[in-house]
Amino acid sequence: MTDALPRHMPARAREEVQRVRVVIADDERPARLFLESLLRSYEDVELLGSASNGTEAVELIEHHAPDLALLDLQMPELDGFGVVRLVRKKFQPLFAFVTAFDEYAVSAFESNAIDYLLKPIEPSRLRQTISRAHERLEHADYRHVEAARIKTVAGDIEKTLAPTGYLRRIPVRRRDDIIIVPVDDMATIVADGELLHITTITGERHAITYRLKDLELRLDPTRFVRLSRGALVAIDQIQKISPMPGATYMVTLKNKIQLPVSRIRARVLRDELLRL
Repeated sequence: MTDALPRHMPARAREEVQRVRVVIADDERPARLFLESLLRSYEDVELLGSASNGTEAVELIEHHAPDLALLDLQMPELDGFGVVRLVRKKFQPLFAFVTAFDEYAVSAFESNAIDYLLKPIEPSRLRQTISRAHERLEHADYRHVEAARIKTVAGDIEKTLAPTGYLRRIPVRRRDDIIIVPVDDMATIVADGELLHITTITGERHAITYRLKDLELRLDPTRFVRLSRGALVAIDQIQKISPMPGATYMVTLKNKIQLPVSRIRARVLRDELLRL
């Protein structure tokens, strides 16, 4: 078990420590039970209840008015963002998201002081979340401040996902800022070691840490095509496809960037783009 408070703390002091009142929501039963078990091991936490979907979470929050709600982002029907939107202002607690989202969303949460927990949950990371909750609860006006900010930021992040689940925007960290790059503006994505270099149709360049194959899954396949193991391009930005020796091609984009097509991808390119 993980102790929430130092073992050397006197019994009276341990009893006087404020307990964070928590509810959780996760549609995956094993994950929910694991989180319940961790929270019950903390002496400074009072677990008020758990929900298996977003609708139950809203009811639970408005019934108990907890200090903190731990919400899975990806629940059917009503997800974590939906819960944030629907809980009435006077019942708004602190929110922390439990998520399997990529680091783009994580960076967005972190930069706006919204906490998150990546699955599988690490006990030490959950401990940090509870500690942050304690710090926020020390401010008497936290409910008003948190309600306004969390709703705004959650809405902004939610808009990065299209209704189909494909990305519409990619947050890119640049020093202390986050630049939002619309997917519509992207021309090429080229892998270089652990980095992906994004070039826009106007020639702007951005670098992100991500795996190309994972990003490809989150982009609309009718709009982007893979040219090789290390390159994706926007189909609408292709201006010319030139045959090369070895049954391959050279692709020229509207911004004059040229990228080679691997032999394996050349067959796919012929099937997808070069047939009427």
